[in-house]
Amino acid sequence: MKNIVGKRVHDARRKFKPPLSQEALAARLELDGWKISRGTLSKIEAGIRRVTDFEVMALARTLKVAPEWLMDKQLFESMLKKH
Repeated sequence: MKNIVGKRVHDARRKFKPPLSQEALAARLELDGWKISRGTLSKIEAGIRRVTDFEVMALARTLKVAPEWLMDKQLFESMLKKH
């Protein structure tokens, strides 16, 4: 399965005016309860590190996008069925 979350995080970050840096996104995520470093965000965006369901939800809230936009719609629906 292709990891599309990283590219979508990068795209969403760039849509802010001015664009959010990885450092700024990490700071906002920490305010939302997820302590994450800029380096870890870089790995997520590069597709090196995958994200958990909790992390997808935190990213979606912080980036003001739908969680299903961050991931494949079928994967998102399958995740919802598990919970």
